[in-house]
Amino acid sequence: MRYRLSHRTEYVYDKPVRNSLGTHHLRPRELPWQTLSSHAVTVDPAPADLARDVDYFGNAVTYFHVTSPHEHLVIDALSDVTVDAPRYDESALARPWEQSRPLEGGAWPDLWSATEFALESPRVAQIPDAAAYGAVSLTPGRPIGEAATDLMRRIHHDFDYDTKATTVTSTVADAMRKRAGVCQDFAHVALACLRSHGVAARYVSGYLATQPPPGKPRVVGADASHAWLAVWLPASGEWLHIDPTNDTWADERYITVAWGRDYGDVSPVRGIIWSKAKKSTLRVSVDVAPVLEPEPEPA
Repeated sequence: MRYRLSHRTEYVYDKPVRNSLGTHHLRPRELPWQTLSSHAVTVDPAPADLARDVDYFGNAVTYFHVTSPHEHLVIDALSDVTVDAPRYDESALARPWEQSRPLEGGAWPDLWSATEFALESPRVAQIPDAAAYGAVSLTPGRPIGEAATDLMRRIHHDFDYDTKATTVTSTVADAMRKRAGVCQDFAHVALACLRSHGVAARYVSGYLATQPPPGKPRVVGADASHAWLAVWLPASGEWLHIDPTNDTWADERYITVAWGRDYGDVSPVRGIIWSKAKKSTLRVSVDVAPVLEPEPEPA
């Protein structure tokens, strides 16, 4: 499926900002199942300094520095991307989950790159509650595809989607105690459950194309950035993308932008300012619009 993706981030301040220094992860990745046709980002006011790079995890990242005084900062990203549903090696999905623990060693060629995704990270603590919750799905010898899917479904069933239950700084313990949160929290909980048992899994940031209710018009800007996780399949070198928020494997509706250990590695936009401003307003609008291919001309 082909999509036109737009992501606008606006900051409004009550007093002029002298300097705004930031980074953004807004460029979708090139993947075997995802092709990027075009991508552009504009920052207003125009930065005095801007540099594009690739971060430690292979994600496209851009640094910008706005030095002109401003009370309004806008970052607009526009991308054209085509996505297919990822395909997986059935024999890799059928291997026991214990083989997806890189810290146990093995002869897998990508073992080194998976290792750090089995460790704790700043936003994914391996707490006892997560280990106990994960153990219900990770029974001895269970196939990794089946175990990861069961964990995904349990989180979807046991946790309520509630935008007021947590904040961007909430911990795994907070989400587990409240049994509620948003996609970021559900991904962090699943990561904690898996990593507590040594399984390598990474946080994925991107977008999910949504459809309006039957009979309702599509609302531009109603979509939002999304988060899910991917579990290491060592036999094939693949990563199984699962979404506990929606109880499904990622398919052609999922646009992958970046991955890392947790949200802190791949937040869409972040930075610092130099100002006497005491109040600020953040507005984010996202739109994922399917691009319909033209009908072929009749012969």
